[in-house]
Amino acid sequence: MKYILKRTEILLWITYFLFILLLDTHSQNTQQKIQKVRTKENFDFNWQFHKGDIGIKRQVKAGGQGGITDAYVKVITKDTIIDYSDPYSYRVFFPCDWKEVDLPHDWAVEGTFIHDDEVGNQPAVSGYLPTGIGFYRKEFEIPGSYKGQKVSIEFDGIFRNSTVWVNGHLMGCHQSGYTPSNYDLTDILRYGNEGKNAILVKVDASEYEGWWYEGAGIYRHVWLIKTDRLHVARFGTYVTTPTVSDTEAVVRISTTLKNEYKTGKNITIFSKIIDKKGIALDSGTASQSIPPMAEAEITQTVSVQRPMIWSPETPDLYKVLTEVFENGSIIDTYETTFGIRKVEINKNGVFLNGKLYPVKGTCNHQDFAGIGVALPDKINWYKLKLLKEMGSNGYRCSHHPPTPELLDMCDSMGFMVVDENRHLSSSEEGIKDLTTMLYRDRNHPSIFMWCMENEEWIQGTVMGARILETLVQTTHKIDSTRPVTAAMNHGRNEGGYADVMDVVGYNYGDKQLAYVKDREKYPDRVMFCTEGTSFVSTRGEYETNWEKGYTSNSIIVKPDWGPYPGEDWADIVKYPYLGGLFVWTGFDYRGEPTPFWWPCVSSHFGIIDICGFPKDGYYAYKAAWTNEPVVHIFPHWNPDKDGTGWPGKEGDSIKVHCYTNCEEVELFLNGKRQGKKKAESYRKLVWSLIYQPGILEAKGYKDRKLVTRDIVETTTAPAQIALSSDVNTIKADGCDVAVIRVAIQDDKGRVVPTANNLVNFSIEGPGKIIGTGNGKPTSHEPDKASQRMAFNGYCLVLVQSEKSSGEIRLKATSEKLKDAGVVIKAD
Repeated sequence: MKYILKRTEILLWITYFLFILLLDTHSQNTQQKIQKVRTKENFDFNWQFHKGDIGIKRQVKAGGQGGITDAYVKVITKDTIIDYSDPYSYRVFFPCDWKEVDLPHDWAVEGTFIHDDEVGNQPAVSGYLPTGIGFYRKEFEIPGSYKGQKVSIEFDGIFRNSTVWVNGHLMGCHQSGYTPSNYDLTDILRYGNEGKNAILVKVDASEYEGWWYEGAGIYRHVWLIKTDRLHVARFGTYVTTPTVSDTEAVVRISTTLKNEYKTGKNITIFSKIIDKKGIALDSGTASQSIPPMAEAEITQTVSVQRPMIWSPETPDLYKVLTEVFENGSIIDTYETTFGIRKVEINKNGVFLNGKLYPVKGTCNHQDFAGIGVALPDKINWYKLKLLKEMGSNGYRCSHHPPTPELLDMCDSMGFMVVDENRHLSSSEEGIKDLTTMLYRDRNHPSIFMWCMENEEWIQGTVMGARILETLVQTTHKIDSTRPVTAAMNHGRNEGGYADVMDVVGYNYGDKQLAYVKDREKYPDRVMFCTEGTSFVSTRGEYETNWEKGYTSNSIIVKPDWGPYPGEDWADIVKYPYLGGLFVWTGFDYRGEPTPFWWPCVSSHFGIIDICGFPKDGYYAYKAAWTNEPVVHIFPHWNPDKDGTGWPGKEGDSIKVHCYTNCEEVELFLNGKRQGKKKAESYRKLVWSLIYQPGILEAKGYKDRKLVTRDIVETTTAPAQIALSSDVNTIKADGCDVAVIRVAIQDDKGRVVPTANNLVNFSIEGPGKIIGTGNGKPTSHEPDKASQRMAFNGYCLVLVQSEKSSGEIRLKATSEKLKDAGVVIKAD
């Protein structure tokens, strides 16, 4: 028997080396074939958009819908008015009623604010922007060489309730606004000289899924995917690292192959690990027969010696390159990014790679100033960069699966992510949305926990527990490597609800120290602070004004259950078993303007405003979460707009607040000492002064040495505009974006903290303005415009490249102010 085993091993090794030799012999041809066998084409450009419903009388014969659902439609060129309520109005195409758009696209942000408390599922929560129904249409050609291949279209996200037709065929419907949808177009496309193709997408955003601004339209990317009929399935790889050490990591690769030929296929699959330098490491090979019209899962195990361990501080990544061969020819390739790390969450806290690792996180919705929910990739990167600079290492996708590019960025930038299911539902549709999220996202090293729901009303009930248990079991079956939680703000100890999840999520568990009391009662319970704080503030405001809809940065207004920024971290340090914290929220977002309704159209919860300008609380978290010396004093030191003093007449008492991580801070006013205070961890310092215009300075000390300082000054009147772009060069790809901050300064270059000047923008060259903003929660100015009022000294303009290179010149002007310009190279 020993002889037979050795002989078998020898034969296997001979086969393996012959296979490697075959790959090397055909390496040049392989690279050419890789380009042919699988393609993923960005399908975002050159769409047409129609706002409003169009009557479509459904046809019951295959491919018989016609009209705008197909490429061969009657086009009307003369002026006319079409009654789109007519069920046959879809039969004609009137170009004047459609506009050219590129994706991602959110038509709601292009609208006008209306004072209607019926917009959204609760008053004010959707930001007073109406949604409705819209249509997207695109004509396109498919090469004749695609015939015989598999062609599908992937929508990363449509909000919401979408219906898709292609070439007169109804392809299907998809309710969710947050999970991707995919349609196999192989049979109904026209190839080569067979003719043109047309796709029509109806989007009905008139109903809502959440209590925040959700937008409307095809707001994420669209992809046209071509493969061989024998290919890696959609989301078809699952890469895990069951054993991780400093010397070796075992990597398990499960690959699902799909054979859509009428005959069985004998295939060989070759999987190799590639590091960040492009160097191929270990590899595995396997052969298998796959019956016709069937799937097969193949599992391979390889190893990485002296692995680069993933963490937010060292976000090193690897790739699995999967190559599928038939008769020595490559027929499919597939890349999977993964990271090597070990995460454990137990009753003592979160442990990353064997060490206690408190998560410093924020909850975030997906919108941004000027563009609504239709974020170019660059803006997601920009938002994450701001959070990273604050010291954050955690990101909670509130309250739904994010765009996949954001998870790619979290992998490469280094964030610990809670990926969240939208609804607590065990219906067929609910399970499909959950499993789609799991299959799509389970290879991301950044994701350390799945969240099944947020603050559902039936938390803590027996029925809720049954539904939750179904979701938890479904999740464990698809991904056994990560724990499952639910973000609970009540019912944690009722109905057996907490017993069916791995980690009990505490939203606002600091209320009456619920998580401390539960620790005593349930000592083996695994806990995590899934949400907390909810401090409301308006950037640059230091008095709450209920008429204007502003909240002070200096005091707690409403809701009254949360602490000041940074104070929330004290409990995580004191009770490390809590695992970490996700602050509500990283950024302001449209809708939910607690504690106000109209005229407020955006929230006040953000540590950073909706434009990306930090509020004072930003520095509290930077002080708590980084080792960089921080001293930040506020309020500003300017007179009121009428010039009579701040906050009243000169000589009034005023409180000066300071966020710091120094041991001591000394305050000076116009060079005179106002007192030195010893800092208490995670709490702000406060001085009472008699207001005098001039220079307010705070000096921070550690070990009695000056390590940092902060200065605020009384400025003079606005005199000039200053532009600051986050980059000097952007890609000439029609996608990349420059984020340009606009500041109103006095004649000495100091930002005037009360300035509200109107700024006009003009642009030349291969670029366009895609949005503006200013962070003012009551601003009803259009986001799609070439002008914007500054708010408390700042506003923002977003410039996107076109598909040609050259210099983009943006100019900013304002009455009585010195102009400013910036040049951005598109290359």
